[in-house]
Amino acid sequence: MKVNTMVDKLNDQERQAGLRGLHNWTHDQAADAISRVFKFKSFSEAFGFMTRVALEAEKADHHPDWSNSYDSVTISLSTHDAGGLSEKDISLAQAIDKLLA
Repeated sequence: MKVNTMVDKLNDQERQAGLRGLHNWTHDQAADAISRVFKFKSFSEAFGFMTRVALEAEKADHHPDWSNSYDSVTISLSTHDAGGLSEKDISLAQAIDKLLA
């Protein structure tokens, strides 16, 4: 049985600190979300990446808004329960970036 714990939205200082540690992610102030477009050599590579991201998202119990168009994957992260960016988003973005390292 999963226990849902409330996650807090990042304050301005926490948001700035979290964003400094991320590269190539864009912060959308209006949506209070971060996003990034990932380009690959083929659909197969893009889909493989999405599969690896899905496993990380399941582990974190935090799921991205995303889309795939042939060789591109667009990922957007925001914690809906918190009403914006939370530590869960920063942590998942870092885990996603590590998949490409």
